[in-house]
Amino acid sequence: MAKILAVDDSASMRNMVAFTLRGAGHEVREAADGRAALDAAMAERFDLVLADVNMPVMDGIVLTRELRALPSMTGVPILILTTESNIEKKMEGKTAGATGWLVKPFDPEQLLATVARVAG
Repeated sequence: MAKILAVDDSASMRNMVAFTLRGAGHEVREAADGRAALDAAMAERFDLVLADVNMPVMDGIVLTRELRALPSMTGVPILILTTESNIEKKMEGKTAGATGWLVKPFDPEQLLATVARVAG
């Protein structure tokens, strides 16, 4: 199974994502903002990152750009999981290097299917 970094400033959302992923056998590390996630990615190797867009300290788009600048994160899938659904924001995420975009509230089965597809 995959080692996944789940990034969201909402503790309840992080808990739901982590619960869903752990239930499917994945190892999950949680971060409350982009800065904490970037620090974690510099210290550990992850198979996938799931990040919210709207977070304090560093948002998910900036986090995605910063992660893509790390040699260790070059081929690692980054999924944006957010309430944002407008096309401009999605394009901004894609330009930053996001692999995919999921809209909250998420369907657990869809999340797991997407994770399986992008994380192998």
